Amino acid sequence: MSRGIFITGTDTGVGKTVVSGLLAHYILARAGSVITQKWVETGAVGLSRDVQTHLKFMGKGRGYLGPYLKHVSSYTFRYPSSPHLAASLEGRSISIEKIKEGHKILRDGFEYVLVEGVGGALVPLNGKTLVADVARELDLPAILVVGNRLGAINHTLLSIECLESRNIKILGVVFNNFKGTSRLILSDNSRITKRISGVDVLGTLTYAKESKALYKGFAPIGKKILMKLKRA
Repeated sequence: MSRGIFITGTDTGVGKTVVSGLLAHYILARAGSVITQKWVETGAVGLSRDVQTHLKFMGKGRGYLGPYLKHVSSYTFRYPSSPHLAASLEGRSISIEKIKEGHKILRDGFEYVLVEGVGGALVPLNGKTLVADVARELDLPAILVVGNRLGAINHTLLSIECLESRNIKILGVVFNNFKGTSRLILSDNSRITKRISGVDVLGTLTYAKESKALYKGFAPIGKKILMKLKRA
């Protein structure tokens, strides 16, 4: 049975792309066929830059996408803003049905489809539909990526409440450490978040420049995610 996963974040720029790419790499090496999907990307033209980064982590080129390319990168817009605004500036609209249909086609072709969200969970795709609404309609369990820094506790708990209020199953939280934050804050953020919310903390990514170090650090997180999916 094909599985879809919604990888969202507490904000933009918190590490969703890295986590999506690392998880795709892990699944490809250990669990089966996998493809990533980016419903909307702004500040981009053509194939989503985030999807291109996922492919690099997977050790694959654009040819890996084959006939699925148009479903992987549903919409790109030039202006770097919320999708609803970027689409409006180009006189275009975002079709939720097109996004959902593309996801279903990918699910038919791959064992795992990883959807990298757009900014946070409540980013508007148009005047009435938020990113989390589409994830709920597709019944996707979520992984929440947190930019681990001062202020992360509030952002994380708000995001958890948002997902839970929409009955979106949360597989767990991944903390992505930000440089320049004290170790005391970094460690306490994950501890207190788990204690208050009861949501599992899958692990913490430590900053690293080399891909091999990132893969190694992510492996325990990837293992936990696959175990959770098998039990779901």
